[in-house]
Amino acid sequence: MTSDLFGKPEPLAPLAEVMRPQSLDDVVGQRHLVGPGKPLRLAFESRKPHSMILWGPPGTGKTTLARLMAKAFEAEFVALSAVFSGVKDIREAMQAAEGRLASAGRHTILFVDEVHRFNKSQQDAFLPYVERGLITFIGATTENPSFEVNSALLSRATVYVLEPLSAEDLLGLLDKAKAPLDADAKERLVGFADGDARRLLNALEILVTAAKAAGVATVDAAFAEQTLAKNLRRFDKGGEQFYDQISALHKSVRGSDPDAALYWMVRMLDGGAEPLYLGRRIVRMAVEDIGLADPRALRLALDACETYERLGSPEGELALAEAVVYLAVAAKSNAIYEAYNAARSFVSADPTRPVPLHLRNAPTRLMKDLGYGKAYRYAHDEAGGYAAGESYFPDGMRPVEWYRPTDRGLESKIREKLAALRALDEEAGKKK
Repeated sequence: MTSDLFGKPEPLAPLAEVMRPQSLDDVVGQRHLVGPGKPLRLAFESRKPHSMILWGPPGTGKTTLARLMAKAFEAEFVALSAVFSGVKDIREAMQAAEGRLASAGRHTILFVDEVHRFNKSQQDAFLPYVERGLITFIGATTENPSFEVNSALLSRATVYVLEPLSAEDLLGLLDKAKAPLDADAKERLVGFADGDARRLLNALEILVTAAKAAGVATVDAAFAEQTLAKNLRRFDKGGEQFYDQISALHKSVRGSDPDAALYWMVRMLDGGAEPLYLGRRIVRMAVEDIGLADPRALRLALDACETYERLGSPEGELALAEAVVYLAVAAKSNAIYEAYNAARSFVSADPTRPVPLHLRNAPTRLMKDLGYGKAYRYAHDEAGGYAAGESYFPDGMRPVEWYRPTDRGLESKIREKLAALRALDEEAGKKK
């Protein structure tokens, strides 16, 4: 029989499975849920199972907690993966649960991994069985359940938020594994795991196997670096963490902090974000948070995207960084953004108003005879190139001022000009 570097018979399962906690006291991390007097600890002690959604990043103990709950309540543990299962699998699992309850009086805990991948009808299939108490439903998800789990199922389950494991938690796991790593290698491995216990133990297994093959007694940081190749941060494209990070980038730019903006941009690139996705978001920042306070920002953001398209990675990423820094230090204004939203809101609630006759185009004699374009004042023929007192809104609509430029950057000049033009309008109105 072969043995691994820990002196145990070679496990058929990965190390992460072999080291899965067998009791609540063995659980690493999540003290806010399983510590003394905390919600899940109280649920275990009361021996009253309840349906729940476990929401957290990979490798934080969602499956472990579900298994421990089944063990504590002496219930049958049935696992379904939303990736591979459908309504047929759900029905078969429910029929088996009914059979166990009828024949042996044994309750079923149904664990659904990646429940967010089930569509609404598939999630609805659980409802009658949860309502009847046939099963205790435990769903695991890495996505925000507010968006990914339908409200009917969500209302019947308690949501518990699991947190990434701390460096201290991960070091404790390495100590339990009695791994032949020096302190620097442990620190390197903890950084690689990025809060994910499963990733830590899988990487550890790779390291010790490679060390055994190379005749290395103690793994150091250099060996770990060479073996693991690169410190890959966990980055869920399209997931909760993805949108949290892009939000942090956007808010750093809006808050005029170029260093924080660079940090979040590099974090996302390091994690595998598509650079041109970041480019599109940078363009959006230019128009939403800077606008006419500094119109150069939009051009620079577009140029950065074009530069990246021509150069690719990593050279083109520098252009994106330049754009991010420029946007962060540029004058800020959301006046265009606010004006646009106000106009959209008004138009969506307002009835359809016809274009006033004097603003209509008159390419034919009939249209001219009907008054199209009549009394239109050509601004270039007016003093200062401005037709003071003219109205460009539909007849009967009161003038509005959705665009209110700030006193920052170029908008301060725009603000002065609009104020002067409105003064001319008031003067013209007094003469009528």
